[in-house]
Amino acid sequence: MLATMKAPADLILLPQWVVPVEADGASDPAPHAGALSDHAVVVQHGRILAVLPAEAARSQYAATQTLALPGQALIPGLVNLHGHAAMSLLRGFADDLPLMAWLNDHIWPAEKKHVSEAFVRDGTLLAAAEMLAGGITTCNDMYFFPQAAGEAYLQAGMRATLGMIVLEFPSAYAVDADDYLARGLSVRDELKDEPLLSFAFAPHAPYTIADATFGRINTLVEQLGLPIHTHIHETTVEIRDSLKQFGMRPLERLAQLGLLGPNFIGVHAVHVNDAEIGLLAQHGCHVAHCPGSNLKLASGIAPVAQFAAAGVNFGFGTDGAASNNRLDLFAEMRLAALLAKGASGDAAALPAAAALKAATLDAARALNLDSQIGSIAVGKRADLVAVDLSALSSQPVFDPVSHLVYVAGREHVTHVWVDGTLKLDNRRLVGLDTDDLTVRAAYWRTKLTA
Repeated sequence: MLATMKAPADLILLPQWVVPVEADGASDPAPHAGALSDHAVVVQHGRILAVLPAEAARSQYAATQTLALPGQALIPGLVNLHGHAAMSLLRGFADDLPLMAWLNDHIWPAEKKHVSEAFVRDGTLLAAAEMLAGGITTCNDMYFFPQAAGEAYLQAGMRATLGMIVLEFPSAYAVDADDYLARGLSVRDELKDEPLLSFAFAPHAPYTIADATFGRINTLVEQLGLPIHTHIHETTVEIRDSLKQFGMRPLERLAQLGLLGPNFIGVHAVHVNDAEIGLLAQHGCHVAHCPGSNLKLASGIAPVAQFAAAGVNFGFGTDGAASNNRLDLFAEMRLAALLAKGASGDAAALPAAAALKAATLDAARALNLDSQIGSIAVGKRADLVAVDLSALSSQPVFDPVSHLVYVAGREHVTHVWVDGTLKLDNRRLVGLDTDDLTVRAAYWRTKLTA
C-alpha cells in the first residue's frame, strides 16, 4: 500500500489545552467547558489551517516546525480595545490625581512641549514590546502622529487599529479639526494596504469636539465604513459640563448627531444610566471598558453586569500607561470580572469564559476584525498566545479557562504569534532590541524631567 501523503503546514502547535473561545460545545470532547484537551492547531501562511486532535494532526500534516507546549493553554491573541501607546513614555509622570487635574495641569502641558514624531515612534515601540510580551497582539490606539505609531507597530510586527485623532485645539500634530482629519485620512491612504493595520476615526471626547466636526466625521464614517473611537461618560464632571453647555448629557448629544451605531466604540462609559445603556444596546454600540484606569483616576466603576444583561458588546482596554500604569490585559480581565461581581452583588456576573471572550473575540468584533482574529478558528489569522499553567501556583487545574482569568498573569505568557509569525519565543521578544528600548525610554525621561 502507498503511504498517505501528508498535507504541508508551517507549524503544528501541541498545547495541553486549546481554548478556541468560540468552540462548539456540542462537539467539544474536553472535560472542561471551552477548552479542548490533547488538540493541535495547524498554521499555514499565517492562517489557522486546522484545529483537530493531536494524533490526527501528526498523521495528516507534515509541518516545517512542530512545537509541544506541555502544561500550557493556547488562546487567541488578546485585543486591547483602547490605548494611547506612545504615552508609555509618560508612565508614572503624574500619578495620584483626578482626571481633569491630571490632564490640564500635567499631561497636556507635557505633550504640548515634547510630543513629536520621534516621541510617538519610540513610545509606541516601547508599548508594543510590553503588550506583545503580555499576550496582546492587537491594539486600538488613539494618539497624535498616527503614521509614526503605525511605523512602530509594523516594526514590532503587531496588529493595530490606528485612531485618526481629532481635536478642536492645536497641537504639535495639527492646528484645527479640519487639519487633524486631513492628516489622519492622508495616513490612512498611505498605510491602508498594510495587512496588520486598520483605521478608526478617533475624536477625543464630546467635550473637545464641536457639533460640526462630529457631523463631518459621521459623514466620513458612512462613506468609509470605519469605526468611531471616542471617550464618553468617563467622569461626572464631563456630564455636568455637557448639561450646562448643551442642555443634555454627552451620549444623548451624540445620539442626536447620529453617531451611535454598530461602528461606535465608547471608551469608559462609567457614568451611564439605564436609559443610556438601552440606547447603546439599541444602536448596537460597543464599549471599551478600562477598569484599571478608571479606578486609578477615581472615575468610578462601569456597570458591566448591566451591559451584559442588556446585550451591549464590550471589550477591555488598558488606556495609556500614564493612567494605569501597565499595559496588561490579564490584569484588566481579572479586575473587570471581580468588579462586575462586587458592583452588582452577583457572583455569577462576568464569569471567566465571558471575561476571556471580552478580551478577545468581543473586542475584535468592536473593531470589525472578528472575521480575521479573536478566536482560534479555521481560516482566521494565526494570532495566538501560549500561557503556562504548569507552575506550582497554578495547581491543580480544574478549569483552564478559569485559571486564565483568575490565576494567570502576563508573566505566564511564553509564546506569541501574530499572523503566524513568532513574536515571543520562550518569554523572549523576537526582533526587538530591549536594551535599545530601555535607552530610548531613559532619553525621554531625561527630557521630560529637565
